[in-house]
Amino acid sequence: MPTPSEPAPAGAGAVRTLIAPLRYVQGRGALARVGEFVAPLGRTPLVVADDAVWGFTGGTVRDSFAAAGLPLVRDGFGTYATAAAVEAIAARIGETGSDVVVGVGGGSTIDAVKAAGHLAGVRWASVPTLASTDAPCSALSVIYTEEGAFEEYRFFPRNPDLVLVDTQVVANAPVRFLVAGVGDALATWVEARAVARTDSETMAGGVPTLTGTALARLSWDVLWENAESAVEAVRHHLVTPAVEKVVEANTLLSGLGFESGGLAAAHAIHNGLTAVPHTHGLTHGEKVNIGTLTQLVLEGAPRAEIVAFVELTTRLGLPNTLTEVGLGVDDVDALTTVARAATAEGETIHAMPFAVRVPDLVDALRSLETLSTTIRDRAALPAPAAHRA
Repeated sequence: MPTPSEPAPAGAGAVRTLIAPLRYVQGRGALARVGEFVAPLGRTPLVVADDAVWGFTGGTVRDSFAAAGLPLVRDGFGTYATAAAVEAIAARIGETGSDVVVGVGGGSTIDAVKAAGHLAGVRWASVPTLASTDAPCSALSVIYTEEGAFEEYRFFPRNPDLVLVDTQVVANAPVRFLVAGVGDALATWVEARAVARTDSETMAGGVPTLTGTALARLSWDVLWENAESAVEAVRHHLVTPAVEKVVEANTLLSGLGFESGGLAAAHAIHNGLTAVPHTHGLTHGEKVNIGTLTQLVLEGAPRAEIVAFVELTTRLGLPNTLTEVGLGVDDVDALTTVARAATAEGETIHAMPFAVRVPDLVDALRSLETLSTTIRDRAALPAPAAHRA
């Protein structure tokens, strides 16, 4: 495992803060206990899950709620956490008289539920069925347009009251989603160390604590030691100690690390990539992986660190070139659109220790093709199968 450069010590005098979910629950079979953990939060829950997710979770949730003496009202969900979706869920909370709303499914479902719970003034719980993002633990939601482009962050005064992850459910899902979660989580330390160098404000509402930065680093270390073993296990729908560790790193450690350690260029570049239609079929973590590699290029990170990152993420199946995300080095207009969105006012790229201008970012993105293919060729690594033309 490479040892990335450490951030410089942060200055004194600023307010430091760490935020976290009220309770985190993880393990094989945890979904069968969801009623037990929801019951202390409210007695009239509204569950939000799309039809596909409800098909493999509904029976377990229904039985668990019955055992806890809870009524079950379930609403469906669409594709993206849009403003309209949030308002519709909030309206349903009012109609049903619910005092807690539970999101079961992927990151968009959970983000919409968090935003709706805040809007309706009730408590909210996250029950992710994938370990594909660190969204379940955070006190924010990413809101998209109906077409899937990033629109805004919404921030809330508290984190979810409950995050519950059933690792067998995660292991039963297509392995691409666990890999995507690794792509999202690997960015956590790369971004947090940049934020620590500048003492920029994090999404927790202050500058980073030592704890937030350390958790970001721990996420990185856990993934380097366990990600490949976990991915192989999940290909066969197995839950092993490596899977448990990676699920925790993807969900809890990355969630705490990004929110209280800080975001920088990688997630801003992800947001920029959503501004072009070429990338809309990709997962969040696949786009973030392009952002992380681009951040390393912008930083002038040591060559050994970049090589190790490309080799690991290629072996996992994550994209590292523009071609693999539907773009190309000659798509200058599209890349300029990406760069402008990524460097917009308020974006997290401004937490970097130096200014990032649109031409700088376009050139960094264009450099990925030759950089990654050269590293792969020298290591005799083919492009990830999911992204080959």
